[in-house]
Amino acid sequence: MKVILLQDVKPHGKKGDMVEINDGYARNYILPKKLGVEANSANVNDLKLQKANQEKIAAKQLADAKELAEKLEKLKVDMKIKTGEGGRTFGSITAKEIAEALKKQHGIDIDKKKIVMKDAIKSVGSFSVNVKLHTQVNAELSISVDSE
Repeated sequence: MKVILLQDVKPHGKKGDMVEINDGYARNYILPKKLGVEANSANVNDLKLQKANQEKIAAKQLADAKELAEKLEKLKVDMKIKTGEGGRTFGSITAKEIAEALKKQHGIDIDKKKIVMKDAIKSVGSFSVNVKLHTQVNAELSISVDSE
């Protein structure tokens, strides 16, 4: 029996897959537990429409991420850090502080988890930080750190 899976079923497939399953297993387990539906013409058509809609949404998200990446490449975020004698700094600048400064200065709201830094910024100068906007899109954000 052909079945369209509504949830992941470990040995058979993932959600949205159309798989061939033994009749007894499908009637006694898959269908009663709502793990899948029979693959008739109406259900197959619904599956195709859902997949087309998901692809359209994914394409829109990718286009939005590329647009935001272009915008971020042109921006520069100015930040201040406390310094003492001899240029010694107190504290550091983290991804959270960069995200807050980006929102405050340019009105762009980015989750701090998307800002990829090897280490916190602990000195004065110009830095470049990687921002992961999408699985396929990364942007470089320029940061200028001055002393207070």
